[in-house]
Amino acid sequence: MINRIIIFDTAVFIDHLRTNKYINHFQDISGLIRNSSVVLSELARGATKETELDFIATLAKDHPILTPTEKNWLESGQILSMIYKDRGFSSDKLRDLHFDVLIALTARNYGATVITSNKTDFEMIRRYRDFRLEVW
Repeated sequence: MINRIIIFDTAVFIDHLRTNKYINHFQDISGLIRNSSVVLSELARGATKETELDFIATLAKDHPILTPTEKNWLESGQILSMIYKDRGFSSDKLRDLHFDVLIALTARNYGATVITSNKTDFEMIRRYRDFRLEVW
């Protein structure tokens, strides 16, 4: 699918930067790559090395950035409330999930595919709101 829109989750970038694990996947990817402002923020929060900061700057420069809407923020709270009621997750786990929900909802806005290595959380989120998902 050459015209599909792709948003990479933070987990894919972190796994790749640590281990070069997805070099073949990245070389074979086809589609329009878009960044999530949520992902860029998560990456920046943990960046300490010049190479990491350069990587984030390159991502931001080379690919358009998609940002959650006001509706996405409100809906994310509703989804997290449902997850809490259904699964009883701690507030720490819900806080960790919040960014993933925002990434998923943003992707859904554009009909984009989220590519992640975080299969468990994103498949769970998809039970509450459908979106395109590819797990590496």
